[in-house]
Amino acid sequence: MNKAAFYDLDGTLLSCNLVTMHAYYARNDRSLIKSAYQLTKVLLSVPLLFGLDLYSRSLFNIFSFRAYRGMHRDRLIGLADDLFEVTLKPSIFPQAQALINATSELGYRNVLVTGTLDFTIRPIALHFGIEEVICNRLEFKDHIATGQVLPPLLAENEKARSVRVYAAREGIDLAQSCAFSDSSADVPMLSSVGFPVATNPTRRLRRVAVQKNWPILELREASSTFPPFLKPAKAV
Repeated sequence: MNKAAFYDLDGTLLSCNLVTMHAYYARNDRSLIKSAYQLTKVLLSVPLLFGLDLYSRSLFNIFSFRAYRGMHRDRLIGLADDLFEVTLKPSIFPQAQALINATSELGYRNVLVTGTLDFTIRPIALHFGIEEVICNRLEFKDHIATGQVLPPLLAENEKARSVRVYAAREGIDLAQSCAFSDSSADVPMLSSVGFPVATNPTRRLRRVAVQKNWPILELREASSTFPPFLKPAKAV
């Protein structure tokens, strides 16, 4: 059977978070008045968003994606390219590409598994050279965003379930696969593979990693030591 490397995105491969992405789209809507209104809504909701993220990533996603209501699909796709160049690309951690290259060289199929929306993911995946993506998809009616996400909502346990479904469909041996994430919300996904790696972990995930004896990897550093199962691949 084949093996795969499953990657979370924000906080794992890049420092930018979903709140920053939402603010960018709101700030750059076509209408100046509407942009100001949307941005104000996002900024006022920041404390609530961070609180929700600590409590439930699913609730965080449901609430935050409402900010896209009324935006045109083509506009969002165009803004996604700008967002990548202006904000996301500069926030990529120094060793992120080296890690992705390492898993690829060792025969892993690289897969992004993220709650980020599909149009935002496209330029990121192209940059990293990752062809397989499991992500959230915004609902559109007549090319206008409704603010709702097409089911299933990818977060927490659903990310783990989606990984299992993908593995069954693609003939992936999860016992020989690896996963990388920074968040304790992804413990179910990390636990579904044979080689979980706490990557730039939050305090909560760091505690879990220590308890479970999972390797801890810091991609923020210019030089990183990859986990033993990735040898002979090395960070440079």
